[in-house]
Amino acid sequence: MADDSSDITQGHSLGKLSLPASTRSPWWELGRRLLMAVAILVGTVLIVYLDRHAYVDGNDPTGEVDLVDSIYYTTVTLSTTGYGDITPAEAHARMINAFVVTPLRIAFLVLLIGTTLEVLASQGREMFRAARWRKRMTSHVVVIGYGTKGRAAVDTLVNNGLDRESIVVVDPGAEALQDAHADGLAVVTGDATRREVLRRAGVSEAEQVIITTNRDDSNVLATLTVRQLNPEVWIVAAVREQANVPLMRQSGANSVITSSDAVGRLLGLSSLSPTLGTVMEDLLTYGEGLEVAERELIVSEVGKQPQTLPDQVIAVVRDEKVYRYFDPVVTQLARGDRLVVVRPARELPWAPRPGTHNEDFATDDA
Repeated sequence: MADDSSDITQGHSLGKLSLPASTRSPWWELGRRLLMAVAILVGTVLIVYLDRHAYVDGNDPTGEVDLVDSIYYTTVTLSTTGYGDITPAEAHARMINAFVVTPLRIAFLVLLIGTTLEVLASQGREMFRAARWRKRMTSHVVVIGYGTKGRAAVDTLVNNGLDRESIVVVDPGAEALQDAHADGLAVVTGDATRREVLRRAGVSEAEQVIITTNRDDSNVLATLTVRQLNPEVWIVAAVREQANVPLMRQSGANSVITSSDAVGRLLGLSSLSPTLGTVMEDLLTYGEGLEVAERELIVSEVGKQPQTLPDQVIAVVRDEKVYRYFDPVVTQLARGDRLVVVRPARELPWAPRPGTHNEDFATDDA
């Protein structure tokens, strides 16, 4: 299982798109069918050679059939060439040809023709799948780096309702490719600091880009490249060191998460207060206990104070600015506000999730 050692500057920058497949590789099928064809050849040679006394070689004065003649007869028979120089002379040999060799001949031809058609069809299907994927891939999420943080980010997005088909992973590693395909994700293999690789991932049409590798310099360079390709995309980037946060923001990241500081704070809190550490871990764990979420304001909540709502409001988003729930600016909630709340992971009657009970949202357009 890969950790955060995935480095976007490692390996080659092929920029190859690969979609998760539910079937074996066509080349694996080709090898399997070739082995079956060889088995048919060998089996038929043995049948003819063991019964060689029932065959006559018209080109041999003695009329005897040896091993070489058996191989020759098998190849021209299975390929339907049939020169007629070697023939079954006895009745039982003719019956074996009719009821054993003929079905083997048909199976041999089906294998050869079917294998060719299967390989061509598989390649055509892959090309069609890739073209169809590119055509519908807009407003998607690109995840650069599929280590521990990348997988956790994808799990959070999927658990909150995002379709896996709307996520594209960019990573140069073979292990990341295998893990992402196992998770049902499309992968562009290559160096995410290369413009062509990001173009293949559809960054110019993406809605969000999540950048998470184990090197801050790689993250900065990837952020710059993403911002050049899509000035409007929302970029969330991870850095290991707090000192690199300003540089990451200057590079174009909208949100920057400091992984080492966050882990360090959680460790410190758990040391000072194990109970507080448990609560913080609960908030960061999806689907259990408490969760932190952002939701729309509903009509019945307009004009109320944040503290009076069923959900525990900790912040209010107004005009793209975040205010703490006790800030005088948001004493009364207004249309267009969004709430950051702490609530049970499972809906309770006293803490309804907006939209689950046919509520009207209090948007500016309402």
